[in-house]
Amino acid sequence: MSIQRKKFLSDNMIWLVLIALVIIMSIANRNFATVSNLTTLLTGEAIKGIMAFGVAFAILTKGIDLSLGAVAALVGAVSGALVQPTDFAMRTLSSGARLPAPAAILIGLLLGAAIGGCIGAIIAYTEIPAFIATLGAQLICRAAAKMFSNRPVSKLSDDYRFLGSGRVLGIPMIVIVFIIIAVISWFILVHTRFGKSLYAIGANSQAARVAGINVNANLIKVYVWCSLMAALGGVLLAGRSGSSDPSTSGLNYELDAIAAATVGGTSHTGGVCSVTGVIAGILILGVINNGLVLMGVDDNMTNILKGIIIIGSVVLDMRKNIKKV
Repeated sequence: MSIQRKKFLSDNMIWLVLIALVIIMSIANRNFATVSNLTTLLTGEAIKGIMAFGVAFAILTKGIDLSLGAVAALVGAVSGALVQPTDFAMRTLSSGARLPAPAAILIGLLLGAAIGGCIGAIIAYTEIPAFIATLGAQLICRAAAKMFSNRPVSKLSDDYRFLGSGRVLGIPMIVIVFIIIAVISWFILVHTRFGKSLYAIGANSQAARVAGINVNANLIKVYVWCSLMAALGGVLLAGRSGSSDPSTSGLNYELDAIAAATVGGTSHTGGVCSVTGVIAGILILGVINNGLVLMGVDDNMTNILKGIIIIGSVVLDMRKNIKKV
């Protein structure tokens, strides 16, 4: 095999895998390749994909964020409560005016950013593992969401729901938001000093410090970004379903986001991340989920297959890094 062909296969393997999966699922079930089903697939995976763009930044710096789903639940409950009708008998907030959707969404995003700032500061200045810090944040945020409301936050205003369930020129707004976040993520990583600093930190944090990079400040920004994406996911999730359940909203979404970033080639050894790879990763998992559901495969078997894919992706990544040493 020529060097050019090997390089092509290496650079595009994940997209070839995606194409192969689409062909297989289309043959296995004729309903898979329909426009309505593919639209359902994209809208179903868009929120997890947005969260994947967040956690990919953390993984790039040898970190992780396990709080994404809980942050989404908390933000969805809080921002959703702010747009409930004042005369609604089951209104979460006993007093206060109903806010316009943009104001409620902004408050939710600011709450997410604040949570991320706290997580990032803890990781940066105490040097405890990101796994522990974000696991603690997960428990705190999920409990806070349940304390805020002991029942689903429902009857959300139509303008609030637009981001999650509206359409523009027939395209689901949730997919448009996903594309916008993908472009922003790509721009940050490729064309900003912050993005280039993250690659340096992931490759060797001590060398990055010596080179004059403010590692602590950048780590804080990373987790602000992670939680901001989780907060946006919470708003979209509430808007899509019309309510936000503090107990179940966003549950295990962080696992799918981490899986998408991992399958997409974001290295847990740090220093390697591609936005296009993350997109391919979330689409691969989406195709698997959607295709197996159409085929009537049990959810447990789907999760087993996803687990095998995640472990396999990490093993392959580790083997590639060993070869480079």
